Parts: sequence; C-alpha cells; structure tokens
Amino acid sequence: MTSITLPARCDRAAAEALCPEFVAAMGDGPTRVDASGVTHVGQAVLQLLVSARRSGGGAIIVASPALDEAARLTGLTAELFEEVEL
Repeated sequence: MTSITLPARCDRAAAEALCPEFVAAMGDGPTRVDASGVTHVGQAVLQLLVSARRSGGGAIIVASPALDEAARLTGLTAELFEEVEL
C-alpha cells in the first residue's frame, strides 16, 4: 500500500505540490493518507482528498482533529472517512 504524508499546513500550495504524488499513487490499490499532523486544511486539499477517495483504488485517510473538524464543517465526513462497500 502506498502512503502519503500530508504537511501540517494543507493550503493551495500544498495541494499543488501533493497532486503529482497522489496521481502517481492512484490505481495501485488503496493509498494510505497520513493526515494526523494536519493543523490547517483548505478547500484545495479537501478537493484533492475527495478525488483520491473516488479514484483508482481509493484512499484510507488517517485524520487529525483539524481535518475532522474541516470535514464536519463542509459536510464531507462521510465522503472522506466512511468505508465504502463494493
């Protein structure tokens, strides 16, 4: 399983920097996204995470409290964290 670790500050610049890593990881089964150290998350990274969950083998996201809160506020909790049954 491929693993990607997110930086503490996940803003638009971080999303742009992470995008190639996500593209390379998709399709080889689920990708583990370690977001446990995230303290700030913006819309661009939320979009990237939703895309990762829907693409290739999907993504398993280990969230920080800040990411949990951002997902709750934007209505993305189920989209980002609930298991998808195939």
